[in-house]
Amino acid sequence: MKNKEQKIFLQALDELEKEKGITKESLLETIEQALLAAYKKQYSEDDNVEVVIDRKTGDIKVYSTKEVVETVYDEAHEIEIKEAKKIDRKVELYDEIKVEINCEDFRRNAIQNGKQIVIQKVREAERKNIFEKFKEKEHKIINGIIRRIDDRNNIYIEFDKIEAVLPMVEQSQSDIYRVGDRIKVYVVEVQETGKFPKIVISRKHEGLLIELFKIEIPEIEEGVIEIKSVAREAGSRAKVAVHSSDETIDTIGACIGQKGLRIKEIVDELNGEKIDIVEYKEDKKKFVSAALSPARVYSVELLEDEVTARVLVDPSQLSLAIGKNGQNARLAAKLTGMRIDIKTLGEANE
Repeated sequence: MKNKEQKIFLQALDELEKEKGITKESLLETIEQALLAAYKKQYSEDDNVEVVIDRKTGDIKVYSTKEVVETVYDEAHEIEIKEAKKIDRKVELYDEIKVEINCEDFRRNAIQNGKQIVIQKVREAERKNIFEKFKEKEHKIINGIIRRIDDRNNIYIEFDKIEAVLPMVEQSQSDIYRVGDRIKVYVVEVQETGKFPKIVISRKHEGLLIELFKIEIPEIEEGVIEIKSVAREAGSRAKVAVHSSDETIDTIGACIGQKGLRIKEIVDELNGEKIDIVEYKEDKKKFVSAALSPARVYSVELLEDEVTARVLVDPSQLSLAIGKNGQNARLAAKLTGMRIDIKTLGEANE
C-alpha cells in the first residue's frame, strides 16, 4: 500500500468519527479483527498471528508471536535467539517476541478489504442510530415534510434526513397530502430488523388523537385529566372519554377550551374530523348513556352477561343515537367496551 492511500484512509475514518459518531478506534479494531480472520483463512489458522494497523501512518502489518529458543524445532512458534536479538537486543531465552511476517500480497489488498469493512460498519451504525432515534419517539407524534407520493399513494416523509413511508392503510380519509407540506404523524411501532429498521407511522391510529390532546390540553399532559378510552374512525368521527379525580375540574370544558379553541386546534389538525368528548363514568349504565351523545337516552339496562346494554330512546332520538350508517352506536360500543342494543320506547312497550 502506498503511504498516500494509507493517509487518505485514516482521514476518512476521522471524518466518519465526526459525521456518524463512530469512534475511529472502534473502526480500526473491527478492521484488524476482520483482516486477521481473512489472513488466517488464506495463510494460517495459528492463534499466534496478529494484524496491527499503525494509528499514525495507516500501515498494516502482520505479526506472529514466537518463543525465543536456542534451537528451533517449530518454525511457526519458535525463533532462534540470534535472530530474535536482531529484532530486540534486550530479548532473553524463552521470552515471547512479535515477529513481522512478510506478506506483501495480503498487505496490498488489505486497504481495499478495510474500506469494505468500514462501509459495512457505517451502514450498521446508521441503522442502529435510526432505530434508536425512532425508538425514542415510539408512541409519540413527530413532524416531517412530505417529499414524494408514489403511484400507489404511499407518502414518503422526511424526518431530519431520515425517510419513512406512510402507506395507504395508515392514512386518514380526510387528509390531503401535498409534496412540500409539513405533517404530523404518530409513531406506532419501531422494530429492529436485519436491514433497515421497520418504522410504522400513522395518521389513522387512535394514538395520534391521544397525543394531540396531550399537546393542546395541559391538564392531560400533567395528569390532572386522564383519557380513559378512545374510539376513532379516522377522518370522520371520534369519541374520547375523559375523567378527573378532582371534582372541581370541568373535564369536558377544559378539553374544549375557552371559546372552543383547544378542541378546534385538534379538529383542524385532523382536517375536520368530528370529536365527541364524553365524561367517563364508573357506572356502566351512565357511561353508555354519555357515550351515545349527542343523543338523549331514556334508560339503560344491563343484561345478565354484563357486557350488553339495552338502551331505550325516544323515537325522535333514534337516528341520532344510531348515527349515520350506525357510526354513533358503533363508536359508543367501542368506547365503553359494551354491546349496545338500541330500541325506541314504543318497541320496548310492544
